[in-house]
Amino acid sequence: MQIPRFYYLIHVQFLGFRYSGWQKQPNQKTVEGMLTKTLKFVLPNSKFKILGAGRTDAKVSALNTAFELFLDKEPLDDLQEFMSDFNVNLPPDIRIISIDQVNENFNIIQESKLKEYVYLFSFGQKNHPFCAPFLANIIGQLNVDLMTDCAQFFIGTHDFSSYTARLQPNTKVLRTIESCEIKRNELLTANFFPEVSYALHITGEGFMRYQIRMIMGALIQLGKGELTATDIKESLKKENNTVLTYVAPGSGLLLNNLKFK
Repeated sequence: MQIPRFYYLIHVQFLGFRYSGWQKQPNQKTVEGMLTKTLKFVLPNSKFKILGAGRTDAKVSALNTAFELFLDKEPLDDLQEFMSDFNVNLPPDIRIISIDQVNENFNIIQESKLKEYVYLFSFGQKNHPFCAPFLANIIGQLNVDLMTDCAQFFIGTHDFSSYTARLQPNTKVLRTIESCEIKRNELLTANFFPEVSYALHITGEGFMRYQIRMIMGALIQLGKGELTATDIKESLKKENNTVLTYVAPGSGLLLNNLKFK
């Protein structure tokens, strides 16, 4: 007899500063590992597995991402009570924000979705140490106006082969970015933040490993005068020979929103 299975879409937010990314890894503290460990305590007699909507790098945070919970035999009796119990037992840097039951046809990986990432940064002076989990701190001056103008070069469908690490032969390098802009940071604020900080907002359906951090890295190099606007344009052409080496720190990046179409 086939064992019944129940499916739940759970939205979650977390501060990634003390985690080695989302994906479970041996001898590493990860977000997936912490969620699994907590579920074993909350659902002690249940067989389950979880599958994330995507992976995040070490120190990267999320204000809204999601994972799917597959639960065998018995369904959850009360979703709100389960969410409350789950949150009580999670560490303070992870929080469940919603849970919905879905059907067996829902596939969190294959479902069409739109992701908005935000990269927070400041420059010019050393930040308060408490800024470290949230803001990349660039010591020195940046031409933010030039960076803002050139951020729009990334909008559209381009060959992003220069914007990923350890490119594999079958990697899909043609990616489409719906929007890309730099503006004043109004997303996160604190009394220990510098008076002015900035945010790169970038939206698309899917990104390669390090893609956004390397886009930010190229814009930082542009702002420092180490790259030109022409260099950025050339780096996005098919089969270009551009070699980009700067990966912006993970702690400035957060997944701001995840929407299923």
